[in-house]
Amino acid sequence: MDIGLHIADFTFPGGAPALRDDLARIAATAEEQGFTRLSVMDHVWQIGSIGPPEHEMLEAYTTLGYLAGKTERVSLLAWVTAAVYREPGLLAKAVTTLDVLSGGRAWLGIGAAWNEPEARGLGLPFPPTAERFERLEEVLQICLQMWSSHAGPYQGKHYQLEKTLNSPPALSRPHPPIMIGGQGEKKTLRLVAKYAQACNLFASPQLGHKLDVLRRHCEEEGRDYDEIEKTVMGPLDPGPAGDKIDELADTIRGLAALGVTHYQGMVPEAASLKPLQLIGQRLIPAVAA
Repeated sequence: MDIGLHIADFTFPGGAPALRDDLARIAATAEEQGFTRLSVMDHVWQIGSIGPPEHEMLEAYTTLGYLAGKTERVSLLAWVTAAVYREPGLLAKAVTTLDVLSGGRAWLGIGAAWNEPEARGLGLPFPPTAERFERLEEVLQICLQMWSSHAGPYQGKHYQLEKTLNSPPALSRPHPPIMIGGQGEKKTLRLVAKYAQACNLFASPQLGHKLDVLRRHCEEEGRDYDEIEKTVMGPLDPGPAGDKIDELADTIRGLAALGVTHYQGMVPEAASLKPLQLIGQRLIPAVAA
């Protein structure tokens, strides 16, 4: 099981003036301690499960570009991009740029978007649910076309591109991996089977069932179920002295038994670095096998 770090809370003790240094220290420490993936949210306001909307929130791709310059090995992605917040040609260009400047470490993490208040607040597109999923599929198609050798036009229901030129091309081959977040059985998991290299699901009692649904979609799409990486995001709290490490390890081993191969964790008080060090020294070796 690989362990990644998800940075969802940018409200650090030093405030905005210290944010860049805090992020640099967190990223460097995570990489040193063996975390394999580094992610941020694609939100413009803080989400309610973490804090009030007024708390600090950085724009995802600007932040990932900064983190690319502070790391050498970890994969980088937004967990997950709101498909409707950016025009798809620009999104593909942003991920390509991140991939080139990071030396081939970019992923496209993407979903249909859900946070209507922030979208309405800043005037970002937020169409009805059915349309968001239609647009999500077209965004996936456009990104894949821009990451191919085909630079011709794209004609969809919602997006029309006259020329899908993308230069320089991404370094990742055949393209930056795609991870689709969400576990809707009719739409999201079908899109995973059709387009993605990874999915992200919740660590709930329904996880096994969701994986069975994904397997059925893979059979319908003629896709090898085993080639899709199964990921879960959740808390990574080692406790003040690492007293929760064993419990965390048991939880993660239980997920691995279901076929999950990557756990993306939110670490409390990451700016202090101690929790990252505890996880790196004790948890990551315990679940690496």
